[in-house]
Amino acid sequence: MRKFYNTVVIANFPALTHDNFRIYWIGQCVSLIGTWAQSIGQTWLVLSLTGSPLLLGILGAIQFLPITIFSLFAGVIIDRYPKNKIILITQFTSMILAFSLSALVFTHTVRYEYILILALILGFSNTIDIPTRQAFMIELASKKDLMNAIALNSATFNLARILGPAIGALIMASFGAGWCFLLNGFSFMAVIASLLRIEVTPYVRRKVSDNNMLKEIVDGLKYIAREPILLQTIIMVLIVGIFVFNFNILIPVFTKNVLLQGEKVYGLLMSALGAGSLVGALIVSVRSKSGPKIKILLRSSIMVSLTLILISFTRTYYFTAILLVITGIFNIWFSTTANSTLQITSEDEYRGRVMSVYSLVFAGASPIGNMFAGLTTNMFGANTSFLLCGVLTVIMIALLKLLIKIKLNNKKLHPSQI
Repeated sequence: MRKFYNTVVIANFPALTHDNFRIYWIGQCVSLIGTWAQSIGQTWLVLSLTGSPLLLGILGAIQFLPITIFSLFAGVIIDRYPKNKIILITQFTSMILAFSLSALVFTHTVRYEYILILALILGFSNTIDIPTRQAFMIELASKKDLMNAIALNSATFNLARILGPAIGALIMASFGAGWCFLLNGFSFMAVIASLLRIEVTPYVRRKVSDNNMLKEIVDGLKYIAREPILLQTIIMVLIVGIFVFNFNILIPVFTKNVLLQGEKVYGLLMSALGAGSLVGALIVSVRSKSGPKIKILLRSSIMVSLTLILISFTRTYYFTAILLVITGIFNIWFSTTANSTLQITSEDEYRGRVMSVYSLVFAGASPIGNMFAGLTTNMFGANTSFLLCGVLTVIMIALLKLLIKIKLNNKKLHPSQI
C-alpha cells in the first residue's frame, strides 16, 4: 500500500502530500456534489415555472452580475485579509441561501422573482468567494505543486459535475427539486468543517499608508497590462467565458426542444460534460510538472469551439453526450492552464487582484454570455446558438493569434514572452 502511495500518489498528485490541501480537497469533494445538484435543480425549476429560455438566461445573468461589477473590489479585499476566514464567511452564506430556496419549494411559495433575489445574493457571495478560493491554492499546496493542486481541484469540481447532476436528476424525478437544494445546504457543512481544521500561514499584503481602494484596483490593472503573459491569458479567458461557458442555458433547452427529452437525459448530458472535464483534469494533473503553456490555451480553445459546432448538428442524445465528453476534456485543459499561468506568473502582493480579474472575465463574463445564449436560443433555437458560439469563438481566437504574430514581428519578441 505504501509503495502504491509513493509511486502513484506522490509521483502524479504531489499536492495531496500537503495536509492542508488534502483536508480542504476532501471537504470540496462533498460540498461540490451538492452545488451541482442545486444547479441542475434550479435550472429545471425555472424552466418549468416560466417555460422561457430568455428568463433562464436572465437568471444566469443576475447570478453573475455582481461578479461583473464588483470583482475588482473583491481583489483588494482578498489581498488585505486572511483567505481562509473570507471563505468561511462566503460558504456559510451560500449554505443559508440553499436552505432558504429549499424552504420556498417545500412551502409551495417559490416564485421566479424569489429565485432571482436569492441568485443575486449568491452572486455577491461568489464575487468574493471565487477569486479567494483560487488565490488560496498556493497557501495550501505551495508554488511548486500549485498546478497539480489546481488540476486536482478541477478534478474534484468535475467529478462533482458527473455525480451532482446525476443525483440531482434522480432526486428531481423521484421527490422534486426542493430536495436538491436541501442536499446542497447540508453539503456545505463538509467544506466549513475542513476550513476549521486546516492551519495555514496566510499571505496578507503589508498595510499601506494610502488605503484608497480605487487606486489599488488601478495598480493591479496596470500590473496585468505590463505583463504580456498575464494580459494575453486574461483576454483568452474573456473570449471563452462569453461564448463557451453557457452550458447551463444551452443544454437544458437543447435537451427539451431539440432532442425532445426530459430530466434524466438532461442529467446524463451534464454528467457527460463533467466526465470529460474530469478526464481532462486528471491528464493535466499528471502532466503538471511541465508547467502551463500558452500554446495549450490556443489549441484547447479551438478544439472546444469545434465541438460546439458539431453539437449544433446532432439530433440524438448519445452523440451529443460523446461530443460533450470531448468538450469537457478541452474545457478543463483550457481553464486549468489559464488559472495556473496567472497564479504562477503573478507576484504575491498582486495575486488576489490578478485572480479577481480572472474571476471577472471567467465568471463575470457570464451575464453577457448568458444573455447572448438566451437571446439567440429564444430567436433561432438551441442548435443555432451552439453553432454561433462555436464559430464566434474560433474567429475571436484566430484574431487574437493574428495580433500576437503582428506584435512578435513588430517587437521581435520570443513567443514565450507573449
